[in-house]
Amino acid sequence: MDAVVKVLREDGADAAVPLPSYESAGAAGADLRANLAAPARGAGMTLEPGQRALVPTGLRLEIPDGFEVQVRPRSGLALKHGIGLANAPGTIDSDYRGPLGVILINHGDAPFIVEHGARIAQLVVAPVARARFAAVDRLDVTERGAGGFGSTGQG
Repeated sequence: MDAVVKVLREDGADAAVPLPSYESAGAAGADLRANLAAPARGAGMTLEPGQRALVPTGLRLEIPDGFEVQVRPRSGLALKHGIGLANAPGTIDSDYRGPLGVILINHGDAPFIVEHGARIAQLVVAPVARARFAAVDRLDVTERGAGGFGSTGQG
């Protein structure tokens, strides 16, 4: 199922930074890049260990009705540097038109520099199913029941 996500660059965004793109034929996520404000473009944005920051992308999206865009971490940044998303996965709703920023967090033990144009996250476009929530007097019984938080095995 194809969806067209319209992308608008914000005023002042660096047009040389590529739009989100799929980097392989089988990629589910489109790589998203940092688009830092002019003063930080050369030096980058430093994330100290334990620090989180909103990293700008310079983009706004128009997501078609019936879809969402999930913002997910990049596994290479997580493995090599301990960089993740503070709210993974983030959700962008179809009616949001504000700036697209990514909340990065440094779980590593060394400062990390987010460079201008660096791939910082990936976007996954997904259909949305909307449910009706109905109050009931009881729920169906299952073998698992109320067991949670590791009740089906170790961990």
